[in-house]
Amino acid sequence: MQLSRASRVSFGSLTILGFAFIYLPLFVVVINSFNSSNSLSWPPKGFSTQWWVKMFNNEGVRSAVLTSVIIALIATVIALVLGTLAAAALTKYDFFGKQTVSLMFVLPIALPGIVTGIALNNVFTSVLGGLSFFTVVAGHATFCTVVAFNNVAARYRRLGFSLEEASADLGAEKWMTFRFVTFPLLKTALVAAGLLSFALSFDEIIVTTFTAGAGVQPLPIWIYENLFRPTQAPIVSAVAAALIVISIIPIYLAQRLSNTHTGLE
Repeated sequence: MQLSRASRVSFGSLTILGFAFIYLPLFVVVINSFNSSNSLSWPPKGFSTQWWVKMFNNEGVRSAVLTSVIIALIATVIALVLGTLAAAALTKYDFFGKQTVSLMFVLPIALPGIVTGIALNNVFTSVLGGLSFFTVVAGHATFCTVVAFNNVAARYRRLGFSLEEASADLGAEKWMTFRFVTFPLLKTALVAAGLLSFALSFDEIIVTTFTAGAGVQPLPIWIYENLFRPTQAPIVSAVAAALIVISIIPIYLAQRLSNTHTGLE
């Protein structure tokens, strides 16, 4: 359908406004991280890299980053295992209650984070006896599993099951079929799911707030606790700017891998 000039201008203007609404605040954060002022004032009073230097030398930042990385890695591994198994079961087999089970898998990411956080907090404190490092991991794994499930299930639907059936007809066992046939075709979807899961876990704050035990301080919690401290606010701005830049990498790679052809098209 050919659009008129007025329609193209209108859609173009709305697109620019939409992108400005999303990305302008991020641009302000990045610019402010180079502000020479001790306060988060706008416009910047001068250019300085002192806050980036202090960020890299800050022991609290390094410890928080390490904690977030460890949590994200463990949660991602759990999510990939559970999400892949669930995707295989729900796409390859028909059974009573299949649609209900499928809905239950995707529900955690659709619920408000505060609802999930409160529910997990109640379970962990009443059943497990309290919060700890591992309750944060479990909390993150709940929504990361959804990401893995959606990516792998989508790839399974694209592939079909003719190759697995052919492998079985040729005498291959299920493990051999998965290793030499299924896994190579799922590999890019798994990597994409892992990257997205890691990125979501790394900067998650709502669920983390309700599931982190005493002494467990991932990076989002460190940012929240130091944001309103006058001496730490500029460093927080530098940390936020660094996260913006770093987050682009896994999201870009995940998008490219999700759109990778399987070789069967």
